[in-house]
Amino acid sequence: MAVNPDRLKLPQFDARRIRRDFPALAQKIHGHQLVYLDNAATTQKPNPVIDALTDYYRSYNANVHRGVHTLSELATERYEAARHNLAQFIGASQPEEIIFLRGATEAINLVAASWGLANIGAGDEILLTELEHHSNIVPWQLLAERVGARVVVAPIDQQGNVAPETFSRALSERTRLVGIAQVSNALGTVNPITEMIRSAHAAGARVLIDGAQAVGHMPVDVRELDCDFYALSGHKMYAPMGIGALYAKKDLLERMPPWQGGGDMIRAVNFTRSLYADPPQRFEAGTPNVAGAIGLAAAIAYLKTLGMEAVATHEKILLDYALERLVMVPGLRLIGTPRKRAGVISFWVEGLHPHDLGTLLDHAGVAIRTGHHCAMPVMDHFQVPATARASFGVYNTQEDVHALIAALNQAREVFGG
Repeated sequence: MAVNPDRLKLPQFDARRIRRDFPALAQKIHGHQLVYLDNAATTQKPNPVIDALTDYYRSYNANVHRGVHTLSELATERYEAARHNLAQFIGASQPEEIIFLRGATEAINLVAASWGLANIGAGDEILLTELEHHSNIVPWQLLAERVGARVVVAPIDQQGNVAPETFSRALSERTRLVGIAQVSNALGTVNPITEMIRSAHAAGARVLIDGAQAVGHMPVDVRELDCDFYALSGHKMYAPMGIGALYAKKDLLERMPPWQGGGDMIRAVNFTRSLYADPPQRFEAGTPNVAGAIGLAAAIAYLKTLGMEAVATHEKILLDYALERLVMVPGLRLIGTPRKRAGVISFWVEGLHPHDLGTLLDHAGVAIRTGHHCAMPVMDHFQVPATARASFGVYNTQEDVHALIAALNQAREVFGG
């Protein structure tokens, strides 16, 4: 069905106005206005986030939790306020369920090394899906090798979906943990995680959700989902790089051993033994990324002014608009056609390796991602070495889609397509 362009004009959601909040988007690349379609890799940063970082470093740069002077107290207040804001944003029951980390990758590694090492043993199983990013595969392989467990994979079909019945069959009485991407970074598949979590819990397994591609694009409520762990990255939700978080249910955190040792994660230390702090400090050894957490809070505030339902609707309309037009490009093949998709499109253009295509599009000012997207099992499934990937954010517009299509057609002409 054709998308009515008028539907792209959402009440109180003006992507063209929003675009002006992002200074990086004002630049020209190779003489062309930048069209940024690499949001699944990282999003650009709005002025409020940049201002929050600048204000911290200019006005109250100090370490947190250990100082009694004014700057330290102010930094601590803002840092802990960021924890509170994130907890509220994703529906956690209390701020103590939020652990600040470098990103989703570090969050998953923490769960594997702390909860996993304490709760998964020889003969146990860790169930993943074929859609997973390497960050939700490799930590579990390392754990399985160490303790003698086994990684089991729920396969995807030719559209890129994990069938509920296939997933349920992959569960067993030996399944201890299930790791699922809420949204696939390679295909945009939106997994039915509510049903998958329910099935996993019925089998007695804990569930970790990789929310890196979801939390900046749609409403997320971890209590409603009833997941045990939720990992996210700030830089994919308009926040600075190097900041992210793990949500975990409080009762789990309280039983988990420390992952790293150092300052601020202890109550007392001597050369005989150490007493560890309660969560979340137990899992935040050393000086944290204070500026990053403050920038994350600014990004959350920015997204809340837009409204996450409006963000999701805007990106869905733009996604449908783009899909409708991309299939008309001669020689273009979509990789994956999932039933429910977020703002990610992977494709292949006949006669053009994705890396060459990405270079040609860059010369037209269009930034896309090319490669295996840290999802090599997905590439193997579709028997391609790599794909070209366009992904959308709050500032993308109908004109960006037109620029992508024009650049694709121009690239085909250059190679005699």
